[in-house]
Amino acid sequence: MSAPVEVYVYDLSKGVASQLSLQLTGKQIDGVWHTSVVVFGKEIFYGQGICEAEPGRSHHGSPLRVINMGETSIDEQTFVEYLDQIKEHYTADKYHLLDFNCNSFTNDCLGFLTGGSLPSYIKDLPSDFLSTPFGAALRPTIDAMFKGRASNGVLTPPPDLPNTTDPANSALTSSLLQAVAASATSNNSGSPSSSRNYLPTPAPTSPPTPVQGNSLTTPVHIATNPSSFHNVLRTHRAVVAFFTSATCGPCRMIEPVFEELAKSKSRANDVAFVKIDLSVGMSSAVGGEYGVRVTPTFILFLDGNKTHEMKGINAPELRTQVDLLLYQAFPPHPHTALSLPAIEAIPLNAILFSQVPNLDVVLTKVTEFIDAAPSWSGSATKEATKQILAKNIIPYLKARGSSLPPNISFEPWRDATISLAANLSAGQLFPVADLWRVGLLQPAVCGWSATKLGPESPILVLLSKAEDAPRNYTVTLLKMISNAFANKVIARELLLSSRSSITTLMVASLLHDDATVRLAAASLTFNMAAHLQRLRVEKVRGNAEGDDVSENEDWDLEMTTALLEGLEREKANEEIVHRLTASLGLLIRLSPSIEQLTSLLEVLQAQKILKDKLEKGGCGDAGVVKKEVRKLIEEVATKLCP
Repeated sequence: MSAPVEVYVYDLSKGVASQLSLQLTGKQIDGVWHTSVVVFGKEIFYGQGICEAEPGRSHHGSPLRVINMGETSIDEQTFVEYLDQIKEHYTADKYHLLDFNCNSFTNDCLGFLTGGSLPSYIKDLPSDFLSTPFGAALRPTIDAMFKGRASNGVLTPPPDLPNTTDPANSALTSSLLQAVAASATSNNSGSPSSSRNYLPTPAPTSPPTPVQGNSLTTPVHIATNPSSFHNVLRTHRAVVAFFTSATCGPCRMIEPVFEELAKSKSRANDVAFVKIDLSVGMSSAVGGEYGVRVTPTFILFLDGNKTHEMKGINAPELRTQVDLLLYQAFPPHPHTALSLPAIEAIPLNAILFSQVPNLDVVLTKVTEFIDAAPSWSGSATKEATKQILAKNIIPYLKARGSSLPPNISFEPWRDATISLAANLSAGQLFPVADLWRVGLLQPAVCGWSATKLGPESPILVLLSKAEDAPRNYTVTLLKMISNAFANKVIARELLLSSRSSITTLMVASLLHDDATVRLAAASLTFNMAAHLQRLRVEKVRGNAEGDDVSENEDWDLEMTTALLEGLEREKANEEIVHRLTASLGLLIRLSPSIEQLTSLLEVLQAQKILKDKLEKGGCGDAGVVKKEVRKLIEEVATKLCP
């Protein structure tokens, strides 16, 4: 008779991750997920070993959500025997918050019971977290908490957090991390029915599997049945499988090499290193499927297909074969073989517009516009809006943030901006955009803005007024967004949520009659291209930060077309030509859409457009004059354009 299978999902952070993740990591992480499998009237999970409780009565309380995983045809006794087989594998001392946790156990059980797996948003959480600079910096701290932990599950207190952590958030991060880790590994319960370790160990009839004394601290997947292994093959481009056994001496010799490769070569959602202990659970069935008869055996897979098998403890050969697999799975970009000294010499720092206007004059101008408005709507009244400007925004900008409390609230700024945008025309809003342009030069304003990039974000509210705006507003808005791109968190979120709106503004501005508007648009274009270039370089190097790049083939093609049209039309301003050429070079250099771009560049005669800038009349009477600009134009034209 079949039995229903459910997954209970809990948030170990109790909602804190959803509130603070964007501020701390630059990514929205909705929860620190703990899962358990519910079947045969029991809730079973991994923490202090394999534990059991009545459904919803563990120390985690009521689940945040329940996922229906279908039914299992496995009977309860067979499942109990399976848990008994793997209990020496899922011991308290092996638990690791990132690499070997409750979700690893739940996923294994689901594979055994139903052939299914956890949703990707749960399985991929560690990779998502580690792909952020904050997560990568915090990784050693998390490892230190779990390394060498005793079998009673006592955690090492977190050491000092890395220097990359904002001091204002250090105490919060440390206490949150300790609380999450303690909750994850505890099996205490405040409910009437306590959790207990699953199945008292019977008297062994054969020698027990040795328990490792150290916790797993590398991104190694564990598979104890065919279903869980097949799921890894389905969800990763490249897979390295390590078939081992508890009694294999050579396996223990080569295992550190395998773990070092897993740590250095793993890429989020692309590469998996899987350990399959043939003495655990149904792992022998996985070995039998691929004809594994001796340990250690390594089998490499590309797109689910076996590409290579090696036996024994030849570490150099293992490293070579892993590198070859990754080369086949992720061939290097063709432009990485080119010598591009002029492009490589381009500083990738954002172009900033840092001039501070006379703030009293700005205040007077905005106040006049407010008083002249025939009607007023919104949550902030006319008087309230003027008070926010006079008592909050202007003093803060005058002081450059130095003489006001560090915990100053920026919420009134947002409210005032929303009211101003709702009641004033774009031509009257340019001083407001200018205030935000100056404000975005301050780290505190950028930090707050990075967490508020929803529909009511001041940046997006002001951007929504861009269509058919007069020159003064357009140029100020371009400069404001350029300054915003100096913050990589804001830059990423703007590319994800508002790429189309920004591109529409930018493309129209590149063709504007006014040179000041064109220069501001060229600056914003460069900042966007530089942001993508930094991430693409990290991706080529195999660094986790590069996984954050937001690629869009259509955007690459649209921007290339706009840049070439802008270059062709620009006959007077050499600085605009410089910024547009640099943007074009950065955009083409490591674009994943290189085949499509190459065809487009040829059709649009990109090489001719660039070389014309070097000739008389191409840009000024004599053409481009500055040597470094000429060198850059020649390099982009001859090496990147067909």
